[in-house]
Amino acid sequence: MADVTLASLDPAKFRDAERTARGEPRAKVALAALHTIWFNTGTLCNIACQGCYIESSPRNDRLVYLQLAEVEDFLDQAVGQGARLAGFTGGEPFMNPDLLGMLGAALARGLDCLVLTNAMRPMQRFKAALAPLAASHGGQLTFRVSLDHYSPRLHELLRGPRSWAPALAGLRWLAASGLRVAVAGRLAWREGEAQLRAGYGRLFHDLGLPLDACDPVQLVLFPEMDAGRDVPEITEACWGILNKSPDSVMCASSRMVVRRKGADRASVLPCTLLPYDPAFELGASLTAAARQVPLNHPHCARFCVLGGASCSA
Repeated sequence: MADVTLASLDPAKFRDAERTARGEPRAKVALAALHTIWFNTGTLCNIACQGCYIESSPRNDRLVYLQLAEVEDFLDQAVGQGARLAGFTGGEPFMNPDLLGMLGAALARGLDCLVLTNAMRPMQRFKAALAPLAASHGGQLTFRVSLDHYSPRLHELLRGPRSWAPALAGLRWLAASGLRVAVAGRLAWREGEAQLRAGYGRLFHDLGLPLDACDPVQLVLFPEMDAGRDVPEITEACWGILNKSPDSVMCASSRMVVRRKGADRASVLPCTLLPYDPAFELGASLTAAARQVPLNHPHCARFCVLGGASCSA
């Protein structure tokens, strides 16, 4: 796995939304155009993975199940703002009993849908219900299955014993049903990206899956998100230094809807990565949430700006 001896985060960093620890103007990202509306369907999951940034587990209900009616309201708002993609994440989205209704509502509004799933038992309980969606909307639906490594040993090191075979069974069923599939892996290992892609390529070939491991959309390899490790803060000057546009960062084109345990309504966050930090609450509507986001969290730096990653890739 990756080196865990790296320096701890300087406690002076990421404390001020306007200025870095060195007093430089902090980078902010404006919503250029809403492309993706994310829904965290709830943090409950059938497994508890090591290193899960959202700490999903069979007991974590800090984000409770979204309900169909509130998702439909936000879908209408998103379509009105020009969104083209609805993403569903968790937890395990198939733990939410309303997920199929949510997918149907998004598809009926002409949106493409991306579902992040471990493809294990919760998803496989819905095989019969997914079949009609595959027949009528197969081209609009993508299921991105989490395989943390191309080997069962390392995958199960993070996801737990007996998690490999069910995930592969679900992935193969999705592909055989005519649904578009992708795979998400992690860069947590002492292997370069080329070596990882080659390993996944061999796995896809052996499984007979129509996936190109060299395609960064069909195989997404996510950088690690350890908020306790040191990382540079992103200043306004960094855009020029890194030759990077603010529009390339996830919060320039996406928002995520969550419902916190005990809250009387859902709220909007900038992205999928910051589910618990109250500083990133943007309001109760997409209109209220259409404002600048200060990159005031280690994930903003490590995952988005320096890592160049996006959950909707």
